[in-house]
Amino acid sequence: MLVELHLLQNFAPSNLNRDDTNSPKDCEFGGVRRARISSQAIKRAMRDEFKRTATNLMPEEHRATRTKRLAGELTKRFVAAGREQEQAEAVAQAAVQGLGLKFQNEGAAIADLKTQYLLFLGNSEVAELAAVCDEHWDALVKVAQPEAAATGRAAKKATKAALPSEVASALSRVLTGGRAADVSLFGRMLADLPDRNIDAASQVAHAISTNRVSMEFDFYTAVDDLKPEDNDGADMLGTVEFNSSCFYRYANVDLTQLTRNLGDDQELVAQTVEAYIRAAVRAIPTGKQNSMAAQNPPSFVMVVVRDHGLWSLANAFVTPVRPRDGEDLVVGSQKALDRYWSRLTGVYGADGIRSVGFVSLDTLGDDEATGRVFPTLGASQQSSLEALVQQALAAAELGESESGATA
Repeated sequence: MLVELHLLQNFAPSNLNRDDTNSPKDCEFGGVRRARISSQAIKRAMRDEFKRTATNLMPEEHRATRTKRLAGELTKRFVAAGREQEQAEAVAQAAVQGLGLKFQNEGAAIADLKTQYLLFLGNSEVAELAAVCDEHWDALVKVAQPEAAATGRAAKKATKAALPSEVASALSRVLTGGRAADVSLFGRMLADLPDRNIDAASQVAHAISTNRVSMEFDFYTAVDDLKPEDNDGADMLGTVEFNSSCFYRYANVDLTQLTRNLGDDQELVAQTVEAYIRAAVRAIPTGKQNSMAAQNPPSFVMVVVRDHGLWSLANAFVTPVRPRDGEDLVVGSQKALDRYWSRLTGVYGADGIRSVGFVSLDTLGDDEATGRVFPTLGASQQSSLEALVQQALAAAELGESESGATA
């Protein structure tokens, strides 16, 4: 079973996601330039929502940490448990190398010691790894002695070879994904440990604007508060690019893969799907927010639950939407999406679609100037996000969530 999300979100002037030149990311779609927010930026914003204590979407034990500083984190845990600093550092490095991982800056201070690439580990995996190290402390201390030390690939091979088989197996068994919601949703790849990779249960598209983008520049100046009164002129100046666009956002979750990743825990699956929907609605990238404060929630959220097949509705906007007399960009984008849904279901039918529901900041009623906003989808409009979430969970046979998440 599959759950799809379709969102329309109009942002005030902003630079939410920058490229290597500090310009807002963009792309060409339908033969014209569009504003873009990368899927990576959206997923990071969603993961940030998972851990906000105010919303209580996912408990810490079912979240993950992405880091290169695993050895430093393990060391802090060992020292906090009463282990001596130098020995704790040696054991932490031996454990990481015993997993088959390498450091990119061998010999650096423990706080700066980094693995060659980012590791996406469930918080429970990190805790269990620390527990395994504590259980096999003497064996790890032995292989971590200075006389056995080497660097780089040689260090990894030497440590793995010196580790007793039962210790190596115990370390390896830790990397199961830890039933972390974000690892299960977004997957992970460990180049040195391919058997510990996890296939993502979710796909997140790059958000693209429904309208043709117009890039603009903000020329700014700053004045030194302590400069002499007779000294005219600014003490700093520069430019920042920005745009204002209505974005179409699309994402989906494969419930079969998610259930597999979460160890067939149906209650946790339901909690994760609910958190995913709520986090997607709340997720806003942080780029340039202190200077532009583009805190604009979605104007339209649609959730589709289906047995098979996936439909991105991006092609509703192949022809860019433009404001017209009496009809703003957001309403025009909603109408375009409604028309495209009508065309898709007209040609391909609705076979396999279990549920369609949406919420909108615009009412369904007729308007003499603009006509009905949702002539096709109108019957699927829900009164609130809460009603929409519960409709989706019921259609996906996940039942009403008991997560305690706040709307």
